[in-house]
Amino acid sequence: MKTLEFSIDITSDKKNVWDTMLQLDTYQQWAGEAWPNSSYEGEWKEGEEIRFIAPGQGGTLARIEELRLHEYLRAEHIAVINADGSEDRESDTAKGWVGSEESYTFTGANGKTRVKVEIKTNPAWEKMFNDDWPRALKKLKEVCEKGG
Repeated sequence: MKTLEFSIDITSDKKNVWDTMLQLDTYQQWAGEAWPNSSYEGEWKEGEEIRFIAPGQGGTLARIEELRLHEYLRAEHIAVINADGSEDRESDTAKGWVGSEESYTFTGANGKTRVKVEIKTNPAWEKMFNDDWPRALKKLKEVCEKGG
């Protein structure tokens, strides 16, 4: 696995940035900037599973491993979701994805927040993340600071 890091400074408090990043409607805005039609199903709670999906295109299934409200979230990817909605843990693609992790760290004070995203992934996915996460974080900053 390779570890990638991305961060951005946002002029907004941690609670607003956290909420904007994780609430479904605003999640779709910033994530859709990099991954069109991105959405999720599930709850952001420790021990719960989240399906990151794009309708008709598939996605991934992740388990929330650790969550500290407004501070830290870590998820481990446990399956690939096929376009038909079925879960895949056995194909070569799935085996290259399962075990990947992503975490979000929120730090700051006085109305400013730094979001750090850390991805532990198969090197095959490095280019996608390097291309897409900076665009997604820029959109997150815009949505947080302008309210949409």
